[in-house]
Amino acid sequence: MMMTTRRRWRIGGMDCGSCVGKIETAMVRLDPVQSVTVSMAAETMTLELHDDSGPVLDDITDKIRALGFQATVMVDGQATMPPSDDEASSRRLPWPESLDEILYAALCLAVGGIVAFVLPDYAALVMGIAALLAALPVMKVAVNLARAGSVFSIELLMVVAVIGAVAIGESLEAGMVVLLFAIGESLEGIAAGRARSGVKSLMKLAPETARRVTATGFEDISPAQLRIDDIVEIRPGERIPADGVLVRGAADIDNSHLTGESVPVACETGSDVFAGAIVTDRPVQMRVLRASGQTMLDRVIALVEQSEQHKAPVERFVARFAKIYTPIIMALAALTILVPPILFGQDWNDWIYRGLALLLIGCPCALVISTPAAVTSALARATRIGLLIKGGATLEAIGAVRVMAFDKTGTLTEGRPALVGVLVLDGGDEDALLARTAALETVTSHPLATAIVAAARDRNLTLPDIADARTLAGAGVEGRLDGVMYQAGSALRLGITPDDSLAQWLRLQEDSGATAIVVLRDGVPVGGLALRDQARPDAAEALAHLRALGIAPVMLTGDAQRVAARLAGDLGMEYRAGLLPEDKLNALIALRDDPATPGMVAMVGDGINDAPALKAADVGIAMGGGTDIALEAADAVAVRARLSDVVGLVRLSRRTRAIIRQNIGLAIGLKAVFLVTSITGVTGLWLAVMADTGATVLVTLNSLRLLIGLRR
Repeated sequence: MMMTTRRRWRIGGMDCGSCVGKIETAMVRLDPVQSVTVSMAAETMTLELHDDSGPVLDDITDKIRALGFQATVMVDGQATMPPSDDEASSRRLPWPESLDEILYAALCLAVGGIVAFVLPDYAALVMGIAALLAALPVMKVAVNLARAGSVFSIELLMVVAVIGAVAIGESLEAGMVVLLFAIGESLEGIAAGRARSGVKSLMKLAPETARRVTATGFEDISPAQLRIDDIVEIRPGERIPADGVLVRGAADIDNSHLTGESVPVACETGSDVFAGAIVTDRPVQMRVLRASGQTMLDRVIALVEQSEQHKAPVERFVARFAKIYTPIIMALAALTILVPPILFGQDWNDWIYRGLALLLIGCPCALVISTPAAVTSALARATRIGLLIKGGATLEAIGAVRVMAFDKTGTLTEGRPALVGVLVLDGGDEDALLARTAALETVTSHPLATAIVAAARDRNLTLPDIADARTLAGAGVEGRLDGVMYQAGSALRLGITPDDSLAQWLRLQEDSGATAIVVLRDGVPVGGLALRDQARPDAAEALAHLRALGIAPVMLTGDAQRVAARLAGDLGMEYRAGLLPEDKLNALIALRDDPATPGMVAMVGDGINDAPALKAADVGIAMGGGTDIALEAADAVAVRARLSDVVGLVRLSRRTRAIIRQNIGLAIGLKAVFLVTSITGVTGLWLAVMADTGATVLVTLNSLRLLIGLRR
């Protein structure tokens, strides 16, 4: 099998899906190219090449530039970054590159106008030459596109219209058509850049250096040189260079780049931190858990780049339609020019003019950009509010979900036990019993023990000194407090027979889905503690919002029937309990295949055992604090692990779908009106171009509304 090498280019000047299509069409025709992936959002192109020698790379770069785009080969391993300020300032001209064609066209027409004024007898000839000279850049691109395989391009329509207008003596209009087209292209580029702004800002978040702690002090290195378990110091105002855990110090850390939170979060030793976050007030040291290329920020950027490979169904339909739409428009324009003069003896010049106007209004720019502009804006908005979506297909599918299945532990619940009840039998008080039990539990890291210690700290209790503390395998813990032996653990494992009052309390806790332990003093029960995994604070409200959106929530859990019933009752949802991972998968498939299910089925989970169901669902949504396997299997990720963000995801999807429909309606509606007016002679070439540009700008501006705050 022939070996391939992956190389990447930074591509500038893409402003719609047709630009991506032009580059892809040109690249797949090249012999060294095995596969091509172009990302408009990230402004990159990735090629799998059989030959990556210098001449081959230079040839590919030249071909992309010939199509009218900027192209620069990226160094392997370099992060995806937009052009730097230094690169931008390297141009000698004092204006943005997007104005070059506008200024060139305006200069040609201005010079032509002056010469025509001086030589009025040659005005028509002079303005015709000026219009053709103004159109030279467009002609060059049209020829290069045709050679690269994109024959029916927008540029070809412009060239035919300009040459035709000059031929019938409408040279001034031909020149204005070129100028208006250049202005329209510039406006599209500005709008597309605005839609990409959220994505591009993410790509600038990784710091350029990291301060690694060494035996002799500090050394400044590139974040790409960091390795797992390295210790790094971050000072106030600096960005964290990798994902890790704090090992020294405490600080308020701004995670807004991933979570959308407007307020920095207080982090202490043991807190997880992420690359790109800003340390705001005090220096801290962290241990690296994920090095460069594997961080959450890298995942976000990778998802953005991959998202355009998973196009929404409506986007794929529009792209296919656009391929046949342009030839149809050209055929219709040809019929408009030929039929009336040949069959009905009409004036040739008049119908050539109308046919050319029809050709211009038929440019599919607005239609082609209607979906990708909305999708790009929605994906950019999603990254700002802590939602990662793997492509337009996922974004569209989420809005069609009508049943949403939820894992229980870590998804609907906090994923850790919390103290929910205390029983005192010896006449003492709850705080004293809790303090003694917490002192015993400090000898183990069991989740129940951790929850008891945390509950004591929440009440600001002082833990007594403990002696001879040890764990009892499979039973609990024991130790001496003031010379008295205390034990805490399972009543059955500790070998005691509870009296009626304690036995009744234990049954009541178990029936409520809690885990109960007993506390013994010299072998005699003195009380008990009940712990239960609590529902997330936003769970009930989030599920209520989903039901209001017409989505039926269902809980799929491996927990016992009584535990599931209690939580499902509290949250008001259906449930399936006692499920193994394969049972969850089967239950999900049954929901998806149920004829009574009116739409798509989504799965929300966070654990390894949820991965099969996440993959099998129409849409898999992972909670951000979950396992790597769940995050990889899912189609979307709620980074903040909040159920309210799942609601926000549905609303964003439905809003995007609505805007896509509006965009398509605007594009087709305006074109339908101006096609009629062009054929009937009501509107001419200028208005045809302005209408086409106006439709494109309107569609783009409508899409940019998705960047504005979304009610969640």
